[in-house]
Amino acid sequence: MKRALVSVSDKTNLIPFVAKLIESDYEIISTGGTLKLLSEAGLKVIGISEITGFPEIMDGRVKTLHPKVHGGLLSVRDNPKHVEEMRVNDIELIDMVVVNLYPFKQTIEKENTTIETAIENIDIGGPSMLRSAAKNYRFITVVCDSVDYDLVSDEIAQLGDTTLNTRFKLSSKVFRYTASYDATIATYLSQKCEILAPEKLTLTFDKKQDLRYGENPHQKAIFYASKKQGYSMAWATQLHGKELSYNNIQDADAALQIVKEFDEPVVVAVKHKNPCGVGIGKDIFGAWTKAFEADKTSIFGGIIATNQEIDAKTAQEMKAIFLEIILAPAFTQDALEILMAKKNLRLMTFDTDKTHEDKEMFISVNGGLLLQEMDKSGVKEYEYNVVTQKEPTEKELKELYFAMKVCKHVKSNAIVLAKDNMTIGVGAGQMNRIGSAVIALENAKNLGITSNIVLASDAFFPFEDVVRIAGQYGVSAIIQPGGSIRDEESIKACDELGISMIFTAIRHFKH
Repeated sequence: MKRALVSVSDKTNLIPFVAKLIESDYEIISTGGTLKLLSEAGLKVIGISEITGFPEIMDGRVKTLHPKVHGGLLSVRDNPKHVEEMRVNDIELIDMVVVNLYPFKQTIEKENTTIETAIENIDIGGPSMLRSAAKNYRFITVVCDSVDYDLVSDEIAQLGDTTLNTRFKLSSKVFRYTASYDATIATYLSQKCEILAPEKLTLTFDKKQDLRYGENPHQKAIFYASKKQGYSMAWATQLHGKELSYNNIQDADAALQIVKEFDEPVVVAVKHKNPCGVGIGKDIFGAWTKAFEADKTSIFGGIIATNQEIDAKTAQEMKAIFLEIILAPAFTQDALEILMAKKNLRLMTFDTDKTHEDKEMFISVNGGLLLQEMDKSGVKEYEYNVVTQKEPTEKELKELYFAMKVCKHVKSNAIVLAKDNMTIGVGAGQMNRIGSAVIALENAKNLGITSNIVLASDAFFPFEDVVRIAGQYGVSAIIQPGGSIRDEESIKACDELGISMIFTAIRHFKH
């Protein structure tokens, strides 16, 4: 008779699986709560203490860490020396291990979890059994995921045992599982120790979905998710529309990060990871109208995100143009019915909770990974210094704040123009700042706006040229970090043109 050691925290579908093993003449060994559950279900189970001859002690911390367990798991069955040592030490073989681990990740995600509680949920015996069985996959079937129960029970029923190929694949899954488990613990403890630059960086992600392709059709792509948090595409819920693409996810993430900057009603339109229109208003309709009016051309085929529930009136306007995705905390039922008439339009909701935000961001490079703190600095962190003779009006100051909130999310070199709570020009990703400025200023001109414009720049002006051309297009106030050796030239140009300018001392490069 073959023997299976079963000890799980997640007991999903466990009883029918174990019942099938018993039907296939497996003897079941179990521990603690799993033993109790299976016994109460009327299944014949042997307690681990009957195998080891030693009681479960220390609140269950020590029960499977025993030679009678690991000898049965690690023995190489075609090695005569191992077989003889098993005989001499009265160790019996174990043919299957069914184990999943204490819910450490779920524990630390709960509010107000203490470090003592977290540590109590670090599994020791479970990973040891999984790794022992996985190492010896030639002889042992190891199962760490209830998803695999049917595969294992079906093969046993049909073939009398699992195939070597199945055991090999299940073994590799175990090492991914335990590596992820240890990585989660390492990250949590490092954060608690305030170790910001560990000598070994351990990250873990769960597969969310396969994507149709990557940036281009010939590139394969997969979407993985890390910890649950608000304003996250990884945890957004799709209500309607066709499958997301790689580029959709990138653009939508960019839109959500801009939305997160605002408390007032805001609508953000994004194309190719840059905002093409941002508007704030008294309500969702007013914000949408401004975002749309900001650039009616570029918004076509764009991504829309807002921090407001979308109502029927706004939905009717959105339906009139081609959009890829609409992201909102919620939709009214009427709005859903209107927008779902477009079968391909992706409608998604997201959580607006900001309590579990990432503190770092990661960018992959060929053969490596860059880590940096998130750029969370904003209006409250700026050290505003009016450097011109003319000071900005109160209205201009609010517009400057608005423009810079958007500007920090635009690809460098970045220039953002604003007026009346809407962007009216965005210059992004040019190789020189004057190029970005011209793009933004020409957009404002095309909108017929030629006066009382505010301008935000993500970095300092290396020359006075941006100021000079801005004055020609009706810019009246500028916000920038300052710090150029030629700052005085830009200040002098502003004074000559009657433009107010403030320095923030914080740069917002975005590559």
